[in-house]
Amino acid sequence: MATNIKGPAIFLAQFAGDAAPFNSWDAITQWAASLGYKGVQVPTWDSRLFNLQQAAASKTYCDDFAGAARENGVEVTELSTHLQGQLVAVNPAYDQAFDAFAPAQVQGKPAARQAWATEQMKLAAAASKHLGLHSSVSFTGSLAWPFLYPWPQRPAGLVESAFTELARRWRPILDVYDEAGVDVGFEIHPGEDVFDGVTFEMFLDALQGHSRCRINYDPSHFVLQHLDYLAFIDIYHERICAFHVKDAELNTDGRQGVYSGFQPWVNRAGRFRSLGDGQVDFRGIFSKLAAYGYDSWAVLEWECCLKHPEQGAAEGAPFITDHIIRVTEKAFDDFAGGATDQATINRMLGL
Repeated sequence: MATNIKGPAIFLAQFAGDAAPFNSWDAITQWAASLGYKGVQVPTWDSRLFNLQQAAASKTYCDDFAGAARENGVEVTELSTHLQGQLVAVNPAYDQAFDAFAPAQVQGKPAARQAWATEQMKLAAAASKHLGLHSSVSFTGSLAWPFLYPWPQRPAGLVESAFTELARRWRPILDVYDEAGVDVGFEIHPGEDVFDGVTFEMFLDALQGHSRCRINYDPSHFVLQHLDYLAFIDIYHERICAFHVKDAELNTDGRQGVYSGFQPWVNRAGRFRSLGDGQVDFRGIFSKLAAYGYDSWAVLEWECCLKHPEQGAAEGAPFITDHIIRVTEKAFDDFAGGATDQATINRMLGL
């Protein structure tokens, strides 16, 4: 039976900063609530807001953390480990670029960085359990991504080996999440080895269908790939455990297609936009999620190449609220029906 989606909520990663009200947990949760948000998704790498090590070790810390949010009018929706998840698997081509996601002591040391990221993921499982959460959101990382386009020709077995290794690294992490009773919703995202439905299936197969391998649904990344994001829900709804509400547009022309010509965001054919400014059919998305019984949070992830983040945040709460469907408990044509029993049905069928 369909249920109501929770929200609106907001992912705090793009808003946390060194200036008030974005530099402390108390202030940023008050700010979110003042805009009409009911939930906040927490970037676990941002020490201005959250101490992951302490949260994993202390339920008291987590009780106080969640309690402070509730006092300010919001709930914790999920913990995000996007940056740590990215570092579970890094192709050497990206070693230097992704070092910025890691602490100084493991930068330039790929094996140590991977071990640190793996431990971070496990800490987030314990912290999620302490917070009473059942879902989290992350990235898979990437080993095969530099070989996305098959030129030069990929050697036979390269992709299969990449997904085998990706699953080998993630399986023990997912086992820890299983013990904690927490799902990992992987954001299906270009730059990750899991960037569309086919690659998600490849990953899931390599994991032998691990029950905690789930999806953080974000339609913006599908728009940029010209992928049918509504049909995606039909196919994978049973694996969707989280939802990033993010808009995007793809305006191809005679000069640019989906690859967007190495242009900066504002000049790209495919661009992220604030809610309502892009091309995503959110009416269709919220309808499908409601029909399939999705009952977790709708979380704004603000990313826009034009609009100021505070304007995007202010507009996001009413936008999401307007799209959440209060699911009906009765059929619209119930008024026209009458009481029935099996004998009546048999007579109507001539049985």
